[in-house]
Amino acid sequence: MQRPRRARLSLNKMIPNMLTLIALSSGLTAIRFAYEARWEHAVLAILVAAVLDGLDGRIARLMKGTSRFGAELDSLSDFVCFGVAPPFMLYFWTLDALGRFGWLLVLAYAVSMVLRLARFNTAIDDAEAPAWATAFFTGVPAPAGAGLILLPMILSFQVGETVMRNPEFVAAFVVVVAALLVSRLPTYSLKKVKLTPSMILPVMLGVGITIASLMSVPWLTLSIILFAYLISFPFSYRTYRAMERRLGARARTGDAPNEGDDEDANDD
Repeated sequence: MQRPRRARLSLNKMIPNMLTLIALSSGLTAIRFAYEARWEHAVLAILVAAVLDGLDGRIARLMKGTSRFGAELDSLSDFVCFGVAPPFMLYFWTLDALGRFGWLLVLAYAVSMVLRLARFNTAIDDAEAPAWATAFFTGVPAPAGAGLILLPMILSFQVGETVMRNPEFVAAFVVVVAALLVSRLPTYSLKKVKLTPSMILPVMLGVGITIASLMSVPWLTLSIILFAYLISFPFSYRTYRAMERRLGARARTGDAPNEGDDEDANDD
């Protein structure tokens, strides 16, 4: 009996998965750099993984190469790059001075990250969520969590290690970030942001300036980005609650929002 021939897969559709594997390799390499006490190289490796993580999904959609396999591979890569490598880096850097408690913090952060990713994967299939809710994440997303947990190390590259490398200070930071990962705090998502024609050039200019700053003063630029992200939490919470109240008011008056209303909500 002749076996059926499998359809050939276009190389273009494999590019997103290749980027995911490169991101995974970069995250694992960060652990090696940390073991060798090459801290700046380790942080840069996590940054590369975060950039590739932001590209693979978008490229997959552009090339119509999305698949269940790719989604699972991306989730596993995120866990290694943003849930395992960063706490290991901090453990090698300073948390090992706390002994068993330091290792417990590594485990707590990793568990928080895997729970956050599991919640995100199941929320994708939630058909009851309003359309405007896609403008927000529930809790801090994985790449941002990795950046926040490494903020003390990034700051130490600029202001020295006297305070930033203090194990008790870093331990408190790990606890806070782990809690943000599994929290219900609504945080901004840029995936559904739509730009008006008048905003395209200013946004492109801002992106260009950010990239140039990362090339010239990377640690200062990363610190500013991460602090700006922290400052955005009260605003994202306020915006989410305002949209939620608006939807509730419409439901009570029987004025159900239509598709155009959802788009307006996304633009707020």
